[in-house]
Amino acid sequence: MAETSHSIEQRLTSLGHRLVEREGAEAPHREEATRVASRLHDRVQRALAAYHEAVSSVSALRVSLSAPRLDDKHLHAIEFDLERGRHRAIITIKQRGEVTLVGPFRLGKPEGPCRSFPFAADDEIERALGDFLCRFIEAAVSP
Repeated sequence: MAETSHSIEQRLTSLGHRLVEREGAEAPHREEATRVASRLHDRVQRALAAYHEAVSSVSALRVSLSAPRLDDKHLHAIEFDLERGRHRAIITIKQRGEVTLVGPFRLGKPEGPCRSFPFAADDEIERALGDFLCRFIEAAVSP
């Protein structure tokens, strides 16, 4: 039995080395996606700060913003999400150079709708992000 365990360990070690080599080639794309994710997260955080100031007298209207993290579905993407109650919206930054706005949607329901933009479409992303945040907040705080 020890021989089999050793064999499995060797196989997994070999696989790990191959995956690290493969992911090493992704480093420049991962770094760019991380920069874009940080910039967009900061932008959303500033927008939510303005919103929270406007609704400061009604705490039930607050929206939470998660920190950027490895995407739940895609290995080569970073995501962060907005949340209020069962309502969610996700912003995904894919290493292939694309920003995707997902939602708004309710937990337990299918995700969507989605809109994607290339990293370089700053003006278009800014407009769509504003629309996206407003749609999310309106859906999340509907009685």
